[in-house]
Amino acid sequence: MDTQRAQQIIDSPDQINVSYNGTPIYIEKVLEDANMARIYPLDSPDREEDVPLERLVEH
Repeated sequence: MDTQRAQQIIDSPDQINVSYNGTPIYIEKVLEDANMARIYPLDSPDREEDVPLERLVEH
């Protein structure tokens, strides 16, 4: 996923399904300089992590 699409998903009023390693996630913010995103699993909001944008999959 590229930074522009990740930001569009964040800004969207609709729920857009995205996963990381097969786990449904929420994108909290895009870290553009590092080409990363801060995410957390939908069922574990306390498990934030920074991951490469290219590993995110939109469904």
